[in-house]
Amino acid sequence: MTLTFDPHEIAETLYHGQFCPMFIDGKDVPALSGEVIDVVDPASGRALATVPRGGAEDVDAAVAAARRAFEGEWSKFTPYDRQEVLLRIADVMERDWEKLCVSDTADMGLPLARTMGNKRRVIGMLRFYAGQATALHGDYIENSISQSMVSFTTREPVGVVGAIIPWNAPTAASIWKIAPALATGCTVVLKPSEDAPLTPLMIARLMQEAGVPDGVVNIVTGTGREAGARLAEHPDVNKVVFTGSTATGKTIARAGVENLKRITLELGGKSPLIICKDADIDKAVPVAAMAVYAHSGQICIAGSRLFVAREIQDEFIEKLRDFARGLKIGHGLDEGTDLGPLINAVQTEKVEGYIAKGKAEGARLVTGGGRPEGDGFAGGNFLEPVIFADVTDEMTIAREEIFGPVISVLPFDTMEEVVTRANATPYGLAAGIFTRDLSTAHRTVKRLKAGSVWVNMYHAIDPAVPFGGLKMSGYGKEGGVEHLQAYLDTKAVWIQTE
Repeated sequence: MTLTFDPHEIAETLYHGQFCPMFIDGKDVPALSGEVIDVVDPASGRALATVPRGGAEDVDAAVAAARRAFEGEWSKFTPYDRQEVLLRIADVMERDWEKLCVSDTADMGLPLARTMGNKRRVIGMLRFYAGQATALHGDYIENSISQSMVSFTTREPVGVVGAIIPWNAPTAASIWKIAPALATGCTVVLKPSEDAPLTPLMIARLMQEAGVPDGVVNIVTGTGREAGARLAEHPDVNKVVFTGSTATGKTIARAGVENLKRITLELGGKSPLIICKDADIDKAVPVAAMAVYAHSGQICIAGSRLFVAREIQDEFIEKLRDFARGLKIGHGLDEGTDLGPLINAVQTEKVEGYIAKGKAEGARLVTGGGRPEGDGFAGGNFLEPVIFADVTDEMTIAREEIFGPVISVLPFDTMEEVVTRANATPYGLAAGIFTRDLSTAHRTVKRLKAGSVWVNMYHAIDPAVPFGGLKMSGYGKEGGVEHLQAYLDTKAVWIQTE
């Protein structure tokens, strides 16, 4: 990708250490406590900005604003009106797409080529949900009690939605949570990760420019332990949608039990990618590599358990190693960067711990694992992409979600065997298979226990197609018509006509 603008220059105009307030009830506000959090560029360790350290009282204020908006002006918007608002949001976000992408990359490190490449998906989500806003309806039901009774259903917005998103895709995650809420007539309080809160704040102000009334979209910055926990348990929040770790998802689910709020969870994974002996190796290698390395492994659907048919294992590992060594590591704003930094020092050290454990448990390190040195790496959280061979199913690196650039190659002999092993995990978010045989593909897809399965590809996500996990990878779907139904309540209506 050849850039027609200077991303570093845009980054300097956006963030140079200033204070970026929260957005509550259409206004820029500090935390009531006055406390702040430093937001750091993971590629340099340099402070980008500060944001409020919102707490329970700030969440209470945001939820109250969302409730007023839900019962007030926003409730008077027709489906056509909501559609118009979503289309205007799409237009202003498309206008400022370069700024949004630079903000995302500066905030959490994903190479700019990848954030820029998300345009079709993100803007597409807004326009997809805009289309759905005027297509929501109930059903006429012919009951068996009496022909003098008319029975039908209506579909009504659940109310105030609490949305909690991770740091690895701020723009896409924000829209994936907010757009269906607006399409259905709900209001939102969104809590972004404290590691990457800047772009969601920018998005909220663009939404206000597009005509979203005050209080419909609110952004509270802060920690998960403080702001996130209060949002999850808040008695006046009708639904919580969360993307993040399985451990945190369990906590959120428990918090929601107290007042039985609706919950959607998109959690972690340890996804299998199966390379059959008849696979097109040259096609499969780059896909298998970027199934993990796309965001330095910091993606929930990472195909980090790479099952390779024993007959082609040596050739595949050799080509995979060459591909990994050819990737350019660097600042996400630098042109040509393939792998950016990990989000922070804590995560980097955690991944290094997994690499050490892989070696200790007998896996063979094929390549990577070191910290690159030289100009441009000082202060950053960079790791060379890792490939482990001779991995067994019992090893820690084959069982636990690492959230780093680590691929574990596991050989297999039969399809029966590999499907059983692929499913032998508490997770069920995604899976993939490479094969030239259509019968093998169909049989395997049917047996893999995962919410999304890709054949001869990986990572495809579309607004019209449901996405979500099975087992410990969560419940509920995002994307598709099914997504909007989760923001609606069904009301049965009976009318005696005689």
